Amino acid sequence: MKKATTPKTKSAATKAKEKASSSRLIDGRIKELNDWRGATLARVRSLIKEACPDVVEEWKWRGVPVWYHDGMICTGETYKNVVKMTFAKGASLEDPAGLFNSSLDGNTRRAIDFHEDDTLDEKALKALVRAAVALNTS
Repeated sequence: MKKATTPKTKSAATKAKEKASSSRLIDGRIKELNDWRGATLARVRSLIKEACPDVVEEWKWRGVPVWYHDGMICTGETYKNVVKMTFAKGASLEDPAGLFNSSLDGNTRRAIDFHEDDTLDEKALKALVRAAVALNTS
């Protein structure tokens, strides 16, 4: 008869190392881009942290920054002509400022595509992040 095993949980030290590693990888991506995309990703990251100071950063899917608080908030993808901020549950969020401009046909996700000369509506973006956190915690 096999003995039942319980899944191993990560220690606080392991979680801290992973968090620090993910943050360093995101720092590296921003430096590596060395153009408007890096500056935009850095600003988006900063606004996410301002809106949710205890956000958890992860590095997933071969190089995509992902932010969590009681579930995924959003990703920060970089492409040749756009920085894309995809909200995991964006279709369930109110967007009074009309920030969502991409992935509008899906049932779950919504995204914001930032282009080189776009101005970020920082107040509205932080409100959207806070709404995503509130949805995750409800």
